[in-house]
Amino acid sequence: MLDTATYTPRLRTQFRDTIKPALKEEFGYTNDMMIPRLDKIVLNIGCGAEAVRDSKKAKSAQEDLSAIAGQKAVTTTARNSIAGFRLREGMPVGAKVTLRGDRMYDFLDRLITVAMPRIRDFRGVSGKSFDGHGNYAMGLKEHIVFPEINFDKVDEVWGMDIIITTTAKTDAEAKALLKLFNMPFNS
Repeated sequence: MLDTATYTPRLRTQFRDTIKPALKEEFGYTNDMMIPRLDKIVLNIGCGAEAVRDSKKAKSAQEDLSAIAGQKAVTTTARNSIAGFRLREGMPVGAKVTLRGDRMYDFLDRLITVAMPRIRDFRGVSGKSFDGHGNYAMGLKEHIVFPEINFDKVDEVWGMDIIITTTAKTDAEAKALLKLFNMPFNS
């Protein structure tokens, strides 16, 4: 059992000791508050048509996402009714969770050091998936790359969206920040 009073995530310590000074030198910041940092990480699993046919699918996705994040995920519901998909407003269609603080740093560490190396034919993540405001979005085809998921008990393999929100003003600053966290960009 971890002593939460003295536990500091490895990436948070790395950010404080090495990444902040490197970014300050690279971009010439005059104030420590100008240095970009991680704000939050949002994880999302969308079940789509499977959730319409079987309401247990959304519950399964929520449980899997909660195990991956280490925090309870919330169920996302349909905003509009779409007759062609037999989807009604308010039906559960997926799950999401927002991570901040220590859980955010722990998740990013597990993503980069454990989950990404387990992806088949992995050649790095796209360096172009920034939104123009310093936020990065990526997708995983299989949520089973995380060690928290017991492969034998999985009834369905879900795709997963990961959005990393930073305080950076530009994409170049955000990319430099994530590169210093050892994010494996392919370009």
